[in-house]
Amino acid sequence: MSKDELFKNPQDFIAVFDFGQETAAVFDDMLERSVPFYAEIQRMMGEIAADFAVAGTRLYDLGCSTGTTLLWLDRMVAPEVAFVGVDASPEMLDRARQKLRERGFSRPHELLCLNLDDGVPVANASVVVMNLTLQFVRPLYRDRLIAGIAQGIHENGCLLLVEKVLGQSSTLNRLFIKYYYEFKKRNGYSEMEIARKREALENVLIPYRFEENRELLLRNGFKTCEEFFRWYNFCGMLAVK
Repeated sequence: MSKDELFKNPQDFIAVFDFGQETAAVFDDMLERSVPFYAEIQRMMGEIAADFAVAGTRLYDLGCSTGTTLLWLDRMVAPEVAFVGVDASPEMLDRARQKLRERGFSRPHELLCLNLDDGVPVANASVVVMNLTLQFVRPLYRDRLIAGIAQGIHENGCLLLVEKVLGQSSTLNRLFIKYYYEFKKRNGYSEMEIARKREALENVLIPYRFEENRELLLRNGFKTCEEFFRWYNFCGMLAVK
């Protein structure tokens, strides 16, 4: 696994964050060092998905990147469920294909290159996963996307949504962000790298408050929504149709 040093060189021009070749090459390391309890979140999604997945239906991972979540879910979800991975980055999907091939991934599956801003044709689904994905969808398109997902999920199926979220209190929100940056420092990122990445993500990653995400889900076809994970400004949500 290549180490994430995308923002280490102070001489490099800070471009808008993207999911192209350079990011895809270090993305697995980036997630492990940047997302608190990353492996535990994957495990939790796997056990929840296993209870909601129905034989003969599909499980969708929207924003599947390099396929890490698909591999975690494959360990826990019944083999009679087909997987569909969707990502807008061809480079991420190339990495995903390679990883699935190397791990002997034999479950029926397909990987689709689609931009979630344009919507995605979810059909015959019992589980949909969006792991740190919706925050990169332009707010203008989020209602349409969630409504389309709900339409493609069977009754009592679920959406697993993991997001960075904003707090209700600006003071607590600043504290939570401070604690998050301390977490990244403990994992080897310098203050300069953290600041440069924050600048690159500005206006690309647009978080909502938990309450805004919950309202988004409930008004677009889901009947209930609960948190299943929370660490400062990271939140895992389980929505059931």
